[in-house]
Amino acid sequence: QVQLVESGGGLVQAGGSLRLSCAASVRTFSRYAMGWFRQAPGKEREFVASISRSGGSTYYADFVKGRYTISRDGAKMTVYLQMTSLKPEDTAVYYCVADDRKSWLWVGALDPSEYDYWGQGTQVTVSS
Repeated sequence: QVQLVESGGGLVQAGGSLRLSCAASVRTFSRYAMGWFRQAPGKEREFVASISRSGGSTYYADFVKGRYTISRDGAKMTVYLQMTSLKPEDTAVYYCVADDRKSWLWVGALDPSEYDYWGQGTQVTVSS
């Protein structure tokens, strides 16, 4: 059974930074493409970033390019989302996602249905 546990959310002022972590309880971490989605109140869930199984390719939503960085650590079976220059509109619940049906170099997709496994989410609140 796959478990994804997010941490690192919290309250931060606009312009600040946070680093989210997602610890994966899986047998072979390298089998999983990983990513992050978010959902703000009253809005649909939206893609944020993803990283290939190899870790060599990343994909970002336009609204986070240059501000967020996704990375993965195979030894710790953890994926990270470093968020900088945060804005009030970044306020949302952030979800870690994973999928083991993808090729080694598959970089990610905007469609939530492409990811089989979801964490419970961590709240990020950015005050103005």
